[in-house]
Amino acid sequence: MPFKFNFFRKNPRVYTKIENNIFGIINELLKVSSTDINVDELEGKYYLSNEELHFKVTIMSNDYIIRLTNTNDSVAEKYDKTFVEDVLKLVKEEKSRRMELVYDSITNSIEKMAERLYNSLIESNGQDQSVRHLETNQVKEQIKNF
Repeated sequence: MPFKFNFFRKNPRVYTKIENNIFGIINELLKVSSTDINVDELEGKYYLSNEELHFKVTIMSNDYIIRLTNTNDSVAEKYDKTFVEDVLKLVKEEKSRRMELVYDSITNSIEKMAERLYNSLIESNGQDQSVRHLETNQVKEQIKNF
């Protein structure tokens, strides 16, 4: 009997037209590298701002409110909990991705500095050894001359 129950299957969330537009705006804003992402964990607020586009987004996760602000208007609305959580997931993923890029960049810089230091130490040790050989040869010659 091929009948299956779909009790546990989660139906995809259908957003309203406004929610789709807001999700799209935030998604496009996050794709722009000049968009700053700031977080106030204590108050549960997430801030996106792009000075070039004159656009700001404030997400208040505790109250499920999203505020969109540009040079002319500011609109704040309360949205469904799952919608706000999906938006926050998008923001957190982008913030995490950016932090990984910074971490990788710092790690690469440290590795390159360590490699340069190692190479310079090897070079200086090689020079020191040749200087030591010269000094010991000079001392040996001086001893022979006595």
